[in-house]
Amino acid sequence: MKDKFYEYILKLQDTITAKLEAVDGKATFKEDLWQRPEGGGGRSRVIENGAVFEKGGVNISAVHGALPESMQNYFGVQDADFFACGLSLVIHPKNPMVPTVHANWRYFEMYDKDGKLVDQWFGGGQDLTPYYLFDEDAQHFHEVCKNACDKHNPSFYATYKEKCDAYFWNTHRNEARGVGGLFYDYCKATDTMSMEDWYAFETEVGNSFLEAYVPIVERRKDLPYTPEQRHWQEIRRGRYVEFNLVHDKGTLFGLKTNGRIESILMSLPPHVQWVYDHHPEKDSEEERLLKVLAQPKEWAKTS
Repeated sequence: MKDKFYEYILKLQDTITAKLEAVDGKATFKEDLWQRPEGGGGRSRVIENGAVFEKGGVNISAVHGALPESMQNYFGVQDADFFACGLSLVIHPKNPMVPTVHANWRYFEMYDKDGKLVDQWFGGGQDLTPYYLFDEDAQHFHEVCKNACDKHNPSFYATYKEKCDAYFWNTHRNEARGVGGLFYDYCKATDTMSMEDWYAFETEVGNSFLEAYVPIVERRKDLPYTPEQRHWQEIRRGRYVEFNLVHDKGTLFGLKTNGRIESILMSLPPHVQWVYDHHPEKDSEEERLLKVLAQPKEWAKTS
């Protein structure tokens, strides 16, 4: 399974970076191969200063070795080894009318001291963070997510949409990071879902990413915007940074397993602002966004 999924994310990285380069039309992804001293490595691809994308990364990694003590305590195990691979991406567009997007698809195995496989699971998801809210964009993103889920289980979308709303919640701000999408973790074999079934679901979601995001970019990338709207984008990017550095489990796992710092922090945008006690104008589009982020909303049409 680990070899099969790793081959999948290698190809998915190629597909996504090629399409995003075509959309940008100016910048290309710079590739960076790296090795982890304790075992494994990865292939990072970063785009910067493009016509459409100000900064973005589409990274894959496959790391293995002894599970660090902090993670053994987290999982409640002793003397365990692990293998983890995944694709993680974050795209920060230049135009504030285009939302930031994040996605991650990962697979994890754990072994006992004799090398026997004792646990395995999939995790992942994709979510959207707009700066100016176009309802039809959020609806489109969620409907693509729902369609991917519905092919495997009619309960998946509602379950993983709710988990996404709960996970990407900036508790210290009491607001959502964005308008959500899907989030799932510890997807293990059950009586109704084998690991092959989970693989099929995980790859369905991964394959849906470009369909979910690219049409939104195409609709918004050439819209005019003001310096004030750019200022608001940078303030909201600050909230994105806060979540990634304070709450995100992937960031914390990478840091605790001696992950590659450039790959872990590639999700951070290049231009960010923190303005003291900032409040948008009453009845503005900026205020409307904050009201939506204060309470998770149903976006996909129900059949």
